[in-house]
Amino acid sequence: MPFTVVVPTPVGPLTVTGGEAVHTACFVDGTPTGGDPLGVREALEAWMAGDDTLARRVPLDLEGTLFQKRVWEAVRAVPWGRTASYGAIADALGSVARAVGGANGANPAALFVPCHRVIGGDGSLTGYAGGIERKRWLLDHERGAPPLLMGRSGTPG
Repeated sequence: MPFTVVVPTPVGPLTVTGGEAVHTACFVDGTPTGGDPLGVREALEAWMAGDDTLARRVPLDLEGTLFQKRVWEAVRAVPWGRTASYGAIADALGSVARAVGGANGANPAALFVPCHRVIGGDGSLTGYAGGIERKRWLLDHERGAPPLLMGRSGTPG
């Protein structure tokens, strides 16, 4: 049965849609429908409390090319509190950083596929659909650093 779950986060509402698995998770406001059959709210509340174990267990059914899905699986393997460069993921997949960046940018499931953990080869924060400040907040949160407070809209406040 289709569902939409809206979870408030310190960086704005995360709207998750799916059926038997998660299809999308985006930082936009939405209207909840169909309950929470996969335990998405609990998984994301645990994520915000510092544990991504439950979020890693939520089943995903994401639309994308075979290459995009390979990139998203590689991104899911990046541990909590750590980062990987576009180039490192590209090397592991026998590809190039630009292609990995394109696939990462097409990620339909923020936090479940933690694309915010992918950074430039020089350590720079680049290319996050939710905005660089949100990416910085998420990385700081995972590293246990006191994060910059975000406003209700998910912008620095």
